[in-house]
Amino acid sequence: MSRIVYVNGEYLPEEEAKVSVFDRGFLFADGVYEVTSVLGGKLIDFEGHKIRLQRSLDALDMSAPEAMDDLLEIHRELVARNEIVDGLVYLQVTRGAPSDRDFAFPGDDVKPTLVLFTQSKPGLAESPVAKVGIKVISIEDIRWGRRDIKTVQLLYPSMGKMMAKKAGADDAWMVEDGAVTEGTSNNAYIVKGNKIITRGLSNDILHGITRAAVLRFAREAQMEVEERDFSIAEAKEADEAFITSASTFVMPVVSVDGVELGDGKPGRVAPRLREIYLEESLKTAI
Repeated sequence: MSRIVYVNGEYLPEEEAKVSVFDRGFLFADGVYEVTSVLGGKLIDFEGHKIRLQRSLDALDMSAPEAMDDLLEIHRELVARNEIVDGLVYLQVTRGAPSDRDFAFPGDDVKPTLVLFTQSKPGLAESPVAKVGIKVISIEDIRWGRRDIKTVQLLYPSMGKMMAKKAGADDAWMVEDGAVTEGTSNNAYIVKGNKIITRGLSNDILHGITRAAVLRFAREAQMEVEERDFSIAEAKEADEAFITSASTFVMPVVSVDGVELGDGKPGRVAPRLREIYLEESLKTAI
């Protein structure tokens, strides 16, 4: 069966889905997106993703293509039509497709483009990678300054993934002014003693929805959390490390630039946080 996608009010087989060649998402990366996980046919942290989407739209002075409350029903309909048990729903909004290419924003008569599609990921929560952890390398962070806006400008993060792959690693942590900002598609953390350390919120990093939930659960579990900058050198001396994202939840990091952390296996904090996050998030899934 062909996957069903959503494009500007229509549910279509993916082969029939089209957007204009003049769409500003294609021409200027003038768009934002969100990714929501699906476990057991239910959406995880949807409210947080909806709020962040509105924040991104506001930051770029971009109109919402639909009422925010209507987006939940579109997500649910796509999950049902594609029979998604475990997987992801991607949502992308661009500034739309004017009649021609122009750096200036189009007028209010040009409607935003809204596209959603699903990815089936059976056993998403039982990823075998979480049991062994991932390896990361460090790379220079040369992205634009508003990383808190979840834009579709993902070329450098994509390049970072490829740098990691060529180095025999799984991901890259980006570094600016001597401090780790974040991973290519995730927030970054180290653990020293009983303390979880992660960069504080600012325009320099994405305000992760999973990040917010994980830190809340960590504090509720009486774990100590410190939001501050940390360096790659400090990461190499950490007891353990991990990343968080909507698609990986909590994923242990076992190596940084070739240096094994601890005994080279996931420690005790990351697996426990992963367990807590999945357990608590499923309680509020919709």
